[in-house]
Amino acid sequence: MLCAYYDYSCDSGELFKDLKIAGDGSYKTHLNQYHVIYIDITWFISQLLSQGKSIDQIVLLMQSQVIEELASDYPQVKGGTDLPTALFQIAESTGRQFVFLIDEWDAIFREAADNGLVKEQYLNLLRGLFKSPVTSRAIAVAYMTGILPIKKYGKQSALTDVLELTMVNPGNLACYVGFTEDEVKALCKEHELNYEDMKRWYDGYSFDDSGSVYNPNSVMEAISMRNYDTYWTNTETYESLKSYIEEDFDGIQSALKSMLSGQDVPVNIRKFQNDMSILKNRDDVFTLLIHLGYLAYDRNTKTVRIPNEEIRQEFITAIEDNF
Repeated sequence: MLCAYYDYSCDSGELFKDLKIAGDGSYKTHLNQYHVIYIDITWFISQLLSQGKSIDQIVLLMQSQVIEELASDYPQVKGGTDLPTALFQIAESTGRQFVFLIDEWDAIFREAADNGLVKEQYLNLLRGLFKSPVTSRAIAVAYMTGILPIKKYGKQSALTDVLELTMVNPGNLACYVGFTEDEVKALCKEHELNYEDMKRWYDGYSFDDSGSVYNPNSVMEAISMRNYDTYWTNTETYESLKSYIEEDFDGIQSALKSMLSGQDVPVNIRKFQNDMSILKNRDDVFTLLIHLGYLAYDRNTKTVRIPNEEIRQEFITAIEDNF
């Protein structure tokens, strides 16, 4: 959607003319006005591993392939040029800035959790792109999606200019995290399903000024299958956390049992380093589970809870042998 909206090489007005965005005052200002670079980090990782190469080469591979593609379209890109410089050369010669779209930006942090060198190289690349003298002249805006917020070093974020919208604080995008209550009610009515059952299974996330927010994939699977069940759990990231639950790391099982009985549990999210390889205590594990969507966080009470029946069933399975 974002590629279609921003990319100058196409005319996508027909796609958006009947949507809400078309009524915004800045709609035509940005429609089809930019060079667009879209990077799917998981695709690069899959490509690298399928070729039998080491994850150590991922940052070099990304840069070289993006530069190669840019050079094929823009002859002003000189050989041996680094990516930020290439973007600057193109923006200066064409008069058009870039829009960057990076999907699953944190996949490297999950796939190479214990590889400090790769993570440092990757963050240095992001700094070079989004926190350098050429940034504002070459790049209009960058969107990055993922599970983890930007990695912290000490008390400072690696990219201080990034506006982070997370499951802890989604800001004014809260109503877009998932389906809203009105949307789910309309879907249940359209497909003749019981709304209260849908709410019990897939509700549980709530943010300031947005009300309840539902897991879109689970809602649509329940509609498709006409059955309420667990549809989105068992992700690789969650599987890597199950060992902490099974080993009762820092009293996790006791806290989970309290949550399974309907209680909210205090959590300190502030010390989490946004790095899956640095989990020092129960609060770190719970904070990561919040970002994954397995726990719901209340900013006002600074507590965490199991959001709904779908997730409750998953936690029961994870610790049932230790009850």
